[in-house]
Amino acid sequence: MGSFYHFSPETPAYLTHEHRMVQTSSSPTELEGAWQLVGKTGIGGQMTVVQTLADGFFSVAHFDKAGKKFLGTYGGTYTLAKGKFAGKYEFNTFDSTKVGSAVAGTLARKNGKWLLQTVSGVDKAPQTWEKVADKNATSPLAGAWRISGRLGENGQMNRMVPGPRKTIKILSKDRFQWIAFNSETGAFSGTGGGTYTAQNGKYTEHIEFFSRDNNRVGMELTFNYEIKDGNWHHTGLSSTGGKVNEVWSRWTNR
Repeated sequence: MGSFYHFSPETPAYLTHEHRMVQTSSSPTELEGAWQLVGKTGIGGQMTVVQTLADGFFSVAHFDKAGKKFLGTYGGTYTLAKGKFAGKYEFNTFDSTKVGSAVAGTLARKNGKWLLQTVSGVDKAPQTWEKVADKNATSPLAGAWRISGRLGENGQMNRMVPGPRKTIKILSKDRFQWIAFNSETGAFSGTGGGTYTAQNGKYTEHIEFFSRDNNRVGMELTFNYEIKDGNWHHTGLSSTGGKVNEVWSRWTNR
């Protein structure tokens, strides 16, 4: 099958009698990381489906890595209390009218595995997600970040005022996705993602999907990174060769 993120064509586990969610003590940290989909998606075909959750923000990406096709993405904010997942869409390329609406689910542990049961942001079909073990034990960048500053042509760092227009980057210990969107209008500006490493001041991305230019799929980009006063300073060259000098701050739900 290749990547474990490829869904199986078999009957979804949540439709079988044997699959019953076993409620157990859970906390928001159990949700954080990368998740794989159990069973089918609601839009058919062979594709990769990735979900990442961290710091109260979640994203789901559908793409065809081999074909270099971005298929769609959705996500937003969430809370977890007593095993109950409560989310709100802030972006959805499959159906922008869902932006602002709620999505609910449950988190439980079964046979030693964490399972998240919710519905698809594509067609509301029931879905079950299984948490995936990160390949990297730790990462200084794991979490959700919002761009807060960018170096301008005048050589000054221009700070960005928080508002509905957002660029978020969400990272597990080895996967990343950035998303640019407007949470009020539902407008979507772009996304990209894949796997990454962060060590010895070097942050390297391996691009698996890119909505604006599929030719960037397969590229490897290395940047310098430094955490200063809790902020991520990100410098280097973009995939087009342009200079990058950005500041990212930890995501807060506002």
